[in-house]
This record gives sequence, C-alpha cells and structure tokens, in this order.
Amino acid sequence: MTQPGSEWYGDESGPMVRLYALTRGRARPAGEPLDMIALVLAGTRPEDDLTLSPEQATILTLCRDRMLTVAEIAAKARLPLSVIRVLLADLQAGRHIQVMHPTGHMPDEKILREVLDGLRAL
Repeated sequence: MTQPGSEWYGDESGPMVRLYALTRGRARPAGEPLDMIALVLAGTRPEDDLTLSPEQATILTLCRDRMLTVAEIAAKARLPLSVIRVLLADLQAGRHIQVMHPTGHMPDEKILREVLDGLRAL
C-alpha cells in the first residue's frame, strides 16, 4: 500500500525541498532586486566559505570562470528567478560575487511593445 501523495513523485526525482526553505523564508532579496541581464562573477570559491548553502555554492561554481547573467544562472541552476535573486543578494552582501549592470543603450519601450504585439499576432 502506498502512502497518500507518494504518487506525485518517484525515487528518481530526488529529494523535494520547498523553495522557501532555500531562501530561509524570504520571498524578496534585501535591497533592490537584480535585473535579469545583470552580469555576475564569483570572487570566491565555494570551499572558501563552508557556511554557504549548496545552492549558493552551485552559483559560485557556475560564475567562477566567466560572467553569467542572472537569467543564465537561474537556468543552469534549475531554480526560479525569484530564488536566484534572493541567493545572489546574500552572496553580494557577503562579498562573494561582483555584479555588473549593463550600461548600453536599451531599446525604447514602444519598440519592445511593438515586437511583443507582433509575436502575439503570430
């Protein structure tokens, strides 16, 4: 006989952890949230600070040799963007990462809306 709810996951899916457990119950990062296109570079290695969570260590490993955008980190770590932003804010506060904000010219909002409307029309 199976336990109630066990049909929703199997042994191959691995342990289930609620997202709020990864962020210690926080839904938003301290301070301004990082833009999705902000570039992140690790300044320290995961083994330099044993108090880091496994997810934070993964982020430092991903950004160790090259800059990645916040969106790329979320995709490679397979975590939601909101969780990554909280974890990155903690890493930034601990001076484990450097964050560079793009300063190039961004397209006009009107142009972006026209592109979005065109995509929806397809």
